[in-house]
Amino acid sequence: MATKTVFYSFHYERDVNRVQLVRNVNALEGQPLLKAQEWEAVRRRGQQAIVDWIEKQMSYKRAVVVLIGQETASRPWVIYEIEKAWQAKKPLVGIRIHGLSSFGTVDRVGANPFDKASGPSGIPVFDPTRKDWWNGGIDTKATYANLADNLEGWVAQAKARP
Repeated sequence: MATKTVFYSFHYERDVNRVQLVRNVNALEGQPLLKAQEWEAVRRRGQQAIVDWIEKQMSYKRAVVVLIGQETASRPWVIYEIEKAWQAKKPLVGIRIHGLSSFGTVDRVGANPFDKASGPSGIPVFDPTRKDWWNGGIDTKATYANLADNLEGWVAQAKARP
């Protein structure tokens, strides 16, 4: 059962499948994930429509969880969401998701998006990635299990602006 309502910030096109795995843990209650067609409909209406959607979805959430994939730090809307959360004094936390399987593949670790945002400092970033001791590659099942075991506790350590 979800104990905390959160807003998930992430790179939609690249990481939506990994984000679905995070949601499947059922430790947190997040905003509904838009289907690709729904997200495109919001995007087609322009920047103000995106701002309005973010405002609506983030407004009643207790924390913002930035799900960090390989390209998350390069996404302007992710940076906007981080800065908005910081200004609103919403607790922020980062969770690396590059080690979760998306159609059988994993990604490289991405840059820390908090370093690119204006304002936030000292935001904790957790990495559930586990290596296969035999071949040194990422063990996606162990990574998912580690995420499931720790997600709620990591989010409890989110940091807000004083």
